[in-house]
Amino acid sequence: MFDLMRDRSYDQYAALIFDMDGTLVDSGRLHELGWRATLAEYAIPVDHALMRSLVGVPTIGTLAILIRHFGCHVSASLDEMNRFKEAFVRGHMRQHVRPTALFDVVSRYHGIKPMAVGTGANTAEAREILRLCGFDGYFAHVVGADQVAEPKPAPETFLRCAALLDVPPGRCVVFEDAPLGLQAATSAGMACVDVLQVHGIGNNYFL
Repeated sequence: MFDLMRDRSYDQYAALIFDMDGTLVDSGRLHELGWRATLAEYAIPVDHALMRSLVGVPTIGTLAILIRHFGCHVSASLDEMNRFKEAFVRGHMRQHVRPTALFDVVSRYHGIKPMAVGTGANTAEAREILRLCGFDGYFAHVVGADQVAEPKPAPETFLRCAALLDVPPGRCVVFEDAPLGLQAATSAGMACVDVLQVHGIGNNYFL
């Protein structure tokens, strides 16, 4: 991980790329509720530590891991289960999302440096959550898991953000809350900021 200036200035980077859930947006409660409802619906056990370890993995990938880990026999398809969770999130997002302290960083660099969001969420869902949190219009691009063949921890999400911003990966800085997201940023050859360590932003997800 790259060292950062104590004043938390990111002037040395040509572009800023942000994860969404747990980074730009406090949405831990929303996704925990969504997962609890989904896992109960399809009789998949809940393991707090395992769920926390999978932060940043898209829903379908998480479901596949859980089913394999617990040896579940589920008749529903991964797509059907994914739709169930997405519907829950859509129905409850308004009550359970709010911007984090990174809103100040986004505001500071808006119109000065190009910025994008690279998230494990579906793009349409991400755009709606960002709108609800007052981020509408701040980002040139939003790259969701539906836009890439290999989502986090693979680097493709962040590399696509950099390509869309027309900035070399080595001149980008990524803001992330999850180890898998930090791994993706490092694999992409980008500087990365652990928002818990640097900005004190925690994620109240399956605590």
